[in-house]
Amino acid sequence: MDLKQAVVQDSRDNKVLRVGFVNGEALSKMEESGEVFLYDDEKKSLIPVEGGEYFKPLKVESLIQNVEGTAFVIKALPEGSTTGADTFRGEKNIEDLAFLSHLQDFIEKRKREMPEGSYTTKLFTKGVNKISQKVGEEAVETVIEATNGTSEQFLYEASDLIYHLIVLLTEKGYRIEDLARELKARHKE
Repeated sequence: MDLKQAVVQDSRDNKVLRVGFVNGEALSKMEESGEVFLYDDEKKSLIPVEGGEYFKPLKVESLIQNVEGTAFVIKALPEGSTTGADTFRGEKNIEDLAFLSHLQDFIEKRKREMPEGSYTTKLFTKGVNKISQKVGEEAVETVIEATNGTSEQFLYEASDLIYHLIVLLTEKGYRIEDLARELKARHKE
């Protein structure tokens, strides 16, 4: 098989992580291992693609070939955040909405590491009941600001609500993308 162009994207937010080439060997290796490989024409060999904050191999989520068969998009899932790599050739890839995914990466990191003195650590230490209570409190405060407060305070409280909801999602083993998929499935044009 000839070399085909390949773009590796973060499956969570479509951020471009790498651009390179694949051949038949690379495609077979990805199918076999579930990890992303690109062909290095200079070395004439396959190279594993690593990323995320732990620089571990990227997991293949999907492999999409264009209609002409000349290029591939490899949707990959890095372990942890890829912030700091949010540009490709000077172009900003992350949209404001995609920040929610990166925020959850940070919250998941807090849950793994449980650093002392962190508010998020304190929430995880107290468990699902306390986290749920905080979501309820923030929802009430958001409603109060929406009906009787200022625009600035409304946005502040709504942001607190989303933050605590993401903490609750993390505690329950879900991602913000799971909510997006659920809402998308319900949406009828």
